[in-house]
Amino acid sequence: MAQRASTASKKSPQVSTAVIRDLHERMVRIRLFETEAGKLMEAGKLPGFLHLYVGQEAVAAGVMTALRDDDQITSTHRGHGHAVAKGVGFRAMYAELYGRITGACLGRGGSMHINDLTRGMLGANGIVGAGVPIAVGAAFAARYKGQDSVAVTFFGDGSTNIGAFHEGANMAAILGLPVVFVCENNGYAEFTPQSAHMLLTDVADRAAAYGMPSVIVDGMDAIAVHRAATDAVARARSGAGPMMIEAKTYRYFDHQGVKGLRHPYRSDEEVAAWKARDPIDLIETRAIADGTATRTELDDVWQRTRDEIAEAIAYAEASPLPDPADLLLNVYSG
Repeated sequence: MAQRASTASKKSPQVSTAVIRDLHERMVRIRLFETEAGKLMEAGKLPGFLHLYVGQEAVAAGVMTALRDDDQITSTHRGHGHAVAKGVGFRAMYAELYGRITGACLGRGGSMHINDLTRGMLGANGIVGAGVPIAVGAAFAARYKGQDSVAVTFFGDGSTNIGAFHEGANMAAILGLPVVFVCENNGYAEFTPQSAHMLLTDVADRAAAYGMPSVIVDGMDAIAVHRAATDAVARARSGAGPMMIEAKTYRYFDHQGVKGLRHPYRSDEEVAAWKARDPIDLIETRAIADGTATRTELDDVWQRTRDEIAEAIAYAEASPLPDPADLLLNVYSG
């Protein structure tokens, strides 16, 4: 059975002031990036689909603060939060959402395929569960080259029903690879509740089938996620092999976009109950209570981020579209 991690205490003596402030800033950056992206989509300014990460910020921030710059991650179709938390710039991300040549993928990938290899962000992925074997491959490459970097793969509860997850988990365990499996369990595989697509209550129990340890953590508590990730990453880096973290979290918006398909599969009461434990409100309350930060200092983070986002959106809108003559650039066929 998976181990359950305790919720971080209000004093959080094991986590430094610098880390708490870092967690807060990364979550604010994700929240504001996603909120503005949602507005742009609703206004018809962005092409394609947009799967927003609002509500799940504590998972991306908690894990990324446990990583080094040379550690690598793979993401999901809901990947903006991971990219922002790993350090991908606002300019490159908004330009990519707009389909502009200055985007992270030269305007070719869009929302579901943002990557930045210089930041160790190996890519968001529109295929459910497809990031798992990529992370396993990255970990294998690091081992082969004698490096001590770690690979982290993010996926949802529904992804653990996919063959790629089981193949990746089995290979990582057998080879003892430095991979951390992070299940962001927001309770729904698109519109299907977890209880309707698996009999397990805890996805982390699946790790036992591969001889892999696992831990269940409160995914709305960035400090708790950070602690769990720090332990799992240190374990992987030491050569002890892979581990799974299941973060129980929640997305505030629909599966796609802000208003989505208006398909009533969640009650207003359920959404409100999760919002009452907002991850940013939680860490701000703690930070003020224990003297880690003042309200003015926290507000300054919000304002600086808003200003940076406004500049990045203006940059994206002013950037040129790709040249149709370059349509086949970086396209390969066998």
